[in-house]
Amino acid sequence: MAVVSSAEESPCKPGFYSDLIFKVNRKHLKRSTRLGKVGFTDCPDRTRFLFSTDDSRFMFNSDGVLTVSKSLYLKALKHPDVAVLYFPKSSNGLRRRKRDWVVPPINHPENSNGPFPYKMVTIRSSEDKIKKIIYSITGPGATEDPVGLFTMDKDTGDLYVHQRLDREKQAHYPLFARAVVVGSSIVEDPMEIIINVIDMNDNKPIFEQTSYVAEVAESSPKGTTVIQVKATDADEPGNDNSIIKYTILSQEPKLPSDSMFAINSFNGAIMVEGVGLDREKYPEYTLEIQAADTKGEGLTGKTKVTLKVTDSNDNPPVFTASTYQGSVDENAVGVQVVKMLVTDEDEPNTPAWNAKFKIIGGDPDKLFSIETGTNKQEGIIKTAQGLDFETNRKHTVMVRVENEVPFAIPVVTSTATVVVTVKDVNEPPIFKEKEMTVQKSEDLPVDSVIMKCEAEDPDFARENPVKYKIIDDPDNWLKVDEDSGLVKVKIPMDRESPNVKDNKYTALLGAYDNDPVPATGTGTLVIILEDVNDNPPFIEERIITVCRDASAPVLLTVTDRDGPLHSAPYNVMVHEASKPKWSAQMNKTEVELVLKSSVSSGTYQVILRVSDTDGLEQDCTIQAKVCYCVENKRVCAPLRNSWGVKEQTIRGVVGGILLLSRSHLFTQTPPLPPPFTNITLSLNSIRPSFLPTIHPLELFPDVMLSQLALVTLHQVVSLLWGSFFNYSTEHLHKNDTTCWKECHLLANATRAKIQFNFIYIVLCHNKSRLHGLQTGNCTRT
Repeated sequence: MAVVSSAEESPCKPGFYSDLIFKVNRKHLKRSTRLGKVGFTDCPDRTRFLFSTDDSRFMFNSDGVLTVSKSLYLKALKHPDVAVLYFPKSSNGLRRRKRDWVVPPINHPENSNGPFPYKMVTIRSSEDKIKKIIYSITGPGATEDPVGLFTMDKDTGDLYVHQRLDREKQAHYPLFARAVVVGSSIVEDPMEIIINVIDMNDNKPIFEQTSYVAEVAESSPKGTTVIQVKATDADEPGNDNSIIKYTILSQEPKLPSDSMFAINSFNGAIMVEGVGLDREKYPEYTLEIQAADTKGEGLTGKTKVTLKVTDSNDNPPVFTASTYQGSVDENAVGVQVVKMLVTDEDEPNTPAWNAKFKIIGGDPDKLFSIETGTNKQEGIIKTAQGLDFETNRKHTVMVRVENEVPFAIPVVTSTATVVVTVKDVNEPPIFKEKEMTVQKSEDLPVDSVIMKCEAEDPDFARENPVKYKIIDDPDNWLKVDEDSGLVKVKIPMDRESPNVKDNKYTALLGAYDNDPVPATGTGTLVIILEDVNDNPPFIEERIITVCRDASAPVLLTVTDRDGPLHSAPYNVMVHEASKPKWSAQMNKTEVELVLKSSVSSGTYQVILRVSDTDGLEQDCTIQAKVCYCVENKRVCAPLRNSWGVKEQTIRGVVGGILLLSRSHLFTQTPPLPPPFTNITLSLNSIRPSFLPTIHPLELFPDVMLSQLALVTLHQVVSLLWGSFFNYSTEHLHKNDTTCWKECHLLANATRAKIQFNFIYIVLCHNKSRLHGLQTGNCTRT
């Protein structure tokens, strides 16, 4: 080992910029052998330097080239000569000064076997001959972790390493050497010593995966990249020790050649090299790949690559027969004619194996369709339209088969011929017009001809006569001659029939032959009916209710079943028998009926004569119930109840109520003797502010009130409380067997404010008595 230093000093700092280790591959070095060049830089204006070495076996030129000064033979030394590094001299003893002294790094190979401790370099002070100097080092590996890796002899300045160095753990160690005079604080400036761990090829390449699996299509051309493998080396990057080259060591099987694949030696990309990949013969290849460092000459690592050859569509499907025969009944649609089987050598149940069929000739009218069967290896031909035996009894079509995906290589596709025989069947006669439309008056006389229908039998070779019949006639208006096809009126037609829609009446006719298995064809007959004025107008309402004292008219609706040409405008007249009490006039399509004079309550018959625009008229009888009305609400009841109690009696009862209320209601005096013998009065309290409707309903289902009694009672209550009660009698009805025996009146008087719940006047068939006012509840006994 030669130690190199520079004796040139300058204001700027020079420095080495190249490796100072030169590898020698030969044991014998001849004189003047060029070993390498040392790179050194100073200031930009300097290009040459004065280099020196303490090893006389080598010499430096001013350009930094290192050569052998005398022949050398390599031999092992236990402790080879080591470099001696001197602290720079100062102008005044050991006093500090600024230096530009450059110390080259110390290079030590990793994994060195020693012996340990191994002396690496010696540090000297130029004053050690006249003064006692103590040497020491600091830094990583000395005073910092890993402590104890380096030591320095304090007396001699020898620097030792105590164990193997591993570049992969730490590539360099920056240390500082110090020299101190014994008994004095005067020291040399610290000298920086950098120990570089020189990489040795101690790591083999390692693949990222122990094995690889990839797929390659059997139709892949040469140069197709299949997969890329990669290995790494832990040695120094950029060094030969970490430069990897890839090679294929083996291929199995070695067919159709042993070089079906190649690998890029620099990046590990595996490519198709040979031709003849065939999944059906060689479905899989196994490659052994090697990665070697030192540019392919050093340590090695291996991996296995499995390449699965995938199917390509390189085998066309082939029909199992060149010709197929089939037959089908005429007119049958969607019926299977024939199945066509194929075979394919590609991988089953893949797009390259699944068959696809196409009709390529013999079917210009698109009479047939073809589809692939569920097993993907058969074509099924069906009829897309009905075939006609009389037109063409045999069809010949050409079919081609392919795969679902395009072919990977040029191939010859397979074709087959299909011969289809049409079988004759008895076809139904066909109407010349599928829908026949005629326009006739609805009053067309019976036996009048509506039209003549015509149909032909397509089985002309059979010469079957055609006969006719009616299949559907909703109103049974029609008849048809089975031989001639004449359609006539059987019974009178009516445009106003529910089966006539938009003036159209529809019937279904049939035409059939006399074949042993007869066939029937159908045709539709549409009759457009012309309207005639054959329906007088009429009033829809036949029962009405009229208030006895009402002046407002009752509106009645007039309807005419005829069309708009024979209906409105309408006219109305009151029959002579009804004119004294009633009047009527038209308001567009409604009759305004008015009660001219007050009449007694009861039911009256009103006869009105209505006519249409053509004068067709009709008398309509209306049942008019005349009722007493309160607050414009029609509440009807007979003037006499079913028990024969007269209205005057009821008026007397109500008058008695008024007298009783004035004298006894607020004082709750004892009951008075009953002035009447067949009236029971029941009063319960209510809040006048609510004034709800009277609903006997569930509590009193067996009672019927006199209309007059209710009216009069309403007037009495109005006088007492100054407001009207709303009431209803719709649930009250007559009962001849049930009667209330007793009912009490509950009255609460608070500051002259009387509260009543319900009001009932109950007329009983048996004898009852009128109770005076007393406290208590109204109960049924």
